[in-house]
Amino acid sequence: MKKNYAVVLGLVAAMALAGCAQGDTKSTTEAPKETTAAPDPTQEQTKASETEEPTQEPTEEPTQEPTTEEPADENVMSYSEYMAAAIDDPVVIEAFVQGKQSWWDNKATLYLQDEDGAYFVYNAACSEDDYKLIETGTRVRVEGYKAEWSGEIEIADGTVAGIYNDMLFEANPVDVTDLLGKDELIDYQNRKVSFTGMTIEPIADKDGNEAAFLYNWDGSGTEGNDLYFKVSYEGNTYTFTVESYLTGPGTKVYDAVRELEIGDKVDLTGFLYWYNGVNPHITDVEKAGEASGDVMSYEEYVAAEADDPVTIEAYVQAKQSWWDDKATVYLQDRDGAYFAYNMACDEETYALLAEGTKIRVEGFKSEWAGEVEIVDATFEIIADDTFVADPVDVTALLDTEELIDYMNRKVTFTDMTVEAIKDKDGNEAAFLYNWDGSGTEGNDLYFNVSKDGKTYTFTVESYLTGSGTDVYEAVKAFKVGDTVDLAGFLYWYNGVNPHITSATVK
Repeated sequence: MKKNYAVVLGLVAAMALAGCAQGDTKSTTEAPKETTAAPDPTQEQTKASETEEPTQEPTEEPTQEPTTEEPADENVMSYSEYMAAAIDDPVVIEAFVQGKQSWWDNKATLYLQDEDGAYFVYNAACSEDDYKLIETGTRVRVEGYKAEWSGEIEIADGTVAGIYNDMLFEANPVDVTDLLGKDELIDYQNRKVSFTGMTIEPIADKDGNEAAFLYNWDGSGTEGNDLYFKVSYEGNTYTFTVESYLTGPGTKVYDAVRELEIGDKVDLTGFLYWYNGVNPHITDVEKAGEASGDVMSYEEYVAAEADDPVTIEAYVQAKQSWWDDKATVYLQDRDGAYFAYNMACDEETYALLAEGTKIRVEGFKSEWAGEVEIVDATFEIIADDTFVADPVDVTALLDTEELIDYMNRKVTFTDMTVEAIKDKDGNEAAFLYNWDGSGTEGNDLYFNVSKDGKTYTFTVESYLTGSGTDVYEAVKAFKVGDTVDLAGFLYWYNGVNPHITSATVK
């Protein structure tokens, strides 16, 4: 069931552009072992190429102005081809700079990413003038050899062979908190990632003294060296690093880590570097709640009364509509979900609300025919991380009081049976345009499904998934008696009335 409003529907892609990354004239230092295993004190902690002169000086590329022309070489690899290459194989890739770690002796170390994956480019030949041309988001071409060092996959003995300004791309961080301790985490190596709800744990120096952080992995360093600190999540502890050549003294993250105390709850962002296990290079740290001010937890939001002012931060899961500078969206975080109705929003900002985008919403809690929502709201986009929720199967909760706890979440229903639904004149069909059959093509679709002898009315909300979408056409093809699997958002209208976004006949 929808409220009456007009809508402008569109599919718009947007890309955030960022400014220049800060260069560095120092060489790259790598991180010691990760997790709870103590580093080997006898192990050399830097690569030989960082401390010894190479036997052959890398060829310096001539200074090149950015160009809009595509490179002539057609052998540029896709990310999957790069990953399939063997160690020591020659590789040619093009991707977008996400971080400039260092430049020294005409060699650049860079983090790159495209829409499919990420790359760490170590000491690629690059003149200082060319290095200055490279900004966050710049597309570059790198030719070199695939290498591996203590688990870190990188491109070595390479050259920055092209710098192009025909397009820019800055990746949003992916929240990988729930992948910590799992084999799947390595699939995100070198990407921009985030970790939420981490706890600062004590870290011991070479003499056994504990602190919230150390200069160098064993505490042997001073101001200007890398920072090492430990965090825990769900009972497991990990070692994270602030790489001083990437984000050194005076940067926000370097100073923030030095202010940490054991027991602090923090949210972290950085690059998923690897050193004998996960050892992220952290680029941003915030104490939980510090940036949010009066932002409510989901529990606090649920406890608020109708008409109370509310402030929440959550992630866009679907855009339902935009009209007259008002946007309606489904939001979710890791604890619950929200329906934000008619937030103040210009059309340009609406175009930026991609799935997974984090926003801060300020408005008032409201209730309409059982549906809890946020109204009279404004919002702002927060670009620190992204999150796309997986649907939860709530089939077994139908006709139980617990189902309402999943209101507005992404959900699924399995092995449902399509039942006849009657229009206002008593005629039966597998679906209706509008709840009483009074509509036509383009209106909402209503249909009945049953499970364990109980019948429920589900809806395809035309402003969310209208005529021509896969789900709209699938429901129009339903036949009474079909067995179907369904997915959507758990909307409420005088009882459960999901807005279905996917339908499959079995």
